[in-house]
Amino acid sequence: MAVAALRPATRARFTCAECGAAYPKWEGRCQACEAWNSLVEDPAGSRLTPAQPGVAGTVHSLAKAAAAPERLGSGFVEVDRVLGAGIVPGSVVLLGGDPGVGKSTLALQIAARIAGGASLYCSGEESAEQVALRARRIGSAAGVELLVETDLDTIVATVEAAHPRLAVVDSVQTVYDAAVSGVAGSPAQVRAAVARLVATAKRSGVAVLLVGHVTKEGAIAGPRTLEHMVDVVLYLEGDRLGDQRLLRGVKNRFGSTGELGLLAMDAGGMADMAAGGRAFLDGPVATLPGSARTVTCDGLRPLAVEMQALTMRSPYGLPRRTASGFELNRLHVLLAVLEKRARVAVGDHDVFLNAAGGIRVDDPAADLAVALAIAGSRLDRTLSASCAVIGEVGLGGEVRRVGRLDARVAEAAAAGFDLVITPEQQARPPAGVSCRSVATLGEAVRLLA
Repeated sequence: MAVAALRPATRARFTCAECGAAYPKWEGRCQACEAWNSLVEDPAGSRLTPAQPGVAGTVHSLAKAAAAPERLGSGFVEVDRVLGAGIVPGSVVLLGGDPGVGKSTLALQIAARIAGGASLYCSGEESAEQVALRARRIGSAAGVELLVETDLDTIVATVEAAHPRLAVVDSVQTVYDAAVSGVAGSPAQVRAAVARLVATAKRSGVAVLLVGHVTKEGAIAGPRTLEHMVDVVLYLEGDRLGDQRLLRGVKNRFGSTGELGLLAMDAGGMADMAAGGRAFLDGPVATLPGSARTVTCDGLRPLAVEMQALTMRSPYGLPRRTASGFELNRLHVLLAVLEKRARVAVGDHDVFLNAAGGIRVDDPAADLAVALAIAGSRLDRTLSASCAVIGEVGLGGEVRRVGRLDARVAEAAAAGFDLVITPEQQARPPAGVSCRSVATLGEAVRLLA
């Protein structure tokens, strides 16, 4: 009698229920997160099993592949912009953000506005009364069915039975799978829940929106593999005390990750921000020393931003340097270049820098605006309120070229600027706007009136 071929034995593996770290043998303490008695044995086959012959799969021709499915509109222009024209049926979208930033509000509004209606909202954190109160406040309740449940088996069965166009799970850290060890929210539980929800979405064609918490470091709580398992990862950012929200695409299998959505939150919920590229400008600005406006690019989107600086002679031997919304190390570099190349003495002055509107500016093209704002405050000189400044500053004091200059100049024109100071490169300004090129930081400082 023939003996069935046996697969090689699989070693038992132990996984930490708190952080997901794997070990070849059991240990009393996890070396990664230092949790005690958190290692559990992985039930994946550790015994010999007969090898079964594989079954050939179906091969498809790319030339004859079916057309892309019609996307579901979210009801928000800015959200659809980040998603790439809407949500793809059968996809899984992971929405993360700080507590209180508006994740649940945005998810509920998308569920109510989704193209075609018939959405399912699964709440694991709030009761039906709490969700209803939010829905009445933001006026988003029509076409949304509510399921208050944390058991994963019940959620999956309900999604497959109801077959909505969109299923929202708020939040994935509250979902519990009885077949997996660990408490709800542990890496093992979160990984298992996302894996089953992804399989359900692909099998049924239902789009799934997962709401996730973030850690103190700003990453979505749970194993890092979560972002690899889902199709789209979005981060909702903003100051909880302000009304501006930034929706940033970190991963998108169906579109670009360079788009940025601008939303406004008030008592009625989320709304598309009008004139998003100029949202961080607070109307006409008086010609005061220490103010310079620039156009940065966050991803592919140009944004007009005002940089404000204040300098004063330090009463102590060690001057202070403070930056809000701008990298402090980059500020130190620009101060050194100002002192060495442009002959602007700031070594004995306190310097305070602020990106107005609470935005974070990481674009090197804002260097020239920051330098001119500091120089203007130090020399008590001003830039015209109708002038924008664009350019990167090198260590030699040269003003370097930047990307997407034409798009930046066009946004400056839309914001009402009639003069744009740019590096020495060819730009095609629209009608009513003139460009003035500068080669060095010293040349730009001499333009201060």
